Amino acid sequence: MLPSIFGENLFDEFLDNAFAMTPYGGHDPLYGKHGKNLMKTDVRETDTTYELDVDLPGFKKDEIQLKLEDGYLTISAAKGVDKDQQDDQGRYIRRERYAGQCSRSFYVGEGVEARDVSARFEDGILRLSLPKAAPQQLPKSTAIAIQ
Repeated sequence: MLPSIFGENLFDEFLDNAFAMTPYGGHDPLYGKHGKNLMKTDVRETDTTYELDVDLPGFKKDEIQLKLEDGYLTISAAKGVDKDQQDDQGRYIRRERYAGQCSRSFYVGEGVEARDVSARFEDGILRLSLPKAAPQQLPKSTAIAIQ
């Protein structure tokens, strides 16, 4: 049995750090070794809407923010973790604080209004529904006069 100061798994961390060639290599104390899997998004198209399912495991509803500005929908999630451990006499053995955030932006078009977007969060999945913009009609005449 290894002390908890080594994190989730000593051997996985050792191998990850020794051979890490990606920006996600190494130990992330806030999100663990699965931090690279944050905010995976599925987008479905229906006749009238676009449906987004965003994976946000470990987050609470009040840690997530949605912002619609200049045609871009931005999903942000921020989290902080405090770890305090004390011995029998109340002296600190370990105190650590971590904070982090992640965000993604999607272009949804200039015609989408915030009041038209519906969102709900359950079981670590943020579900969004955005209306489709009405297709713009092209002019009927496509002839170009030559001067």
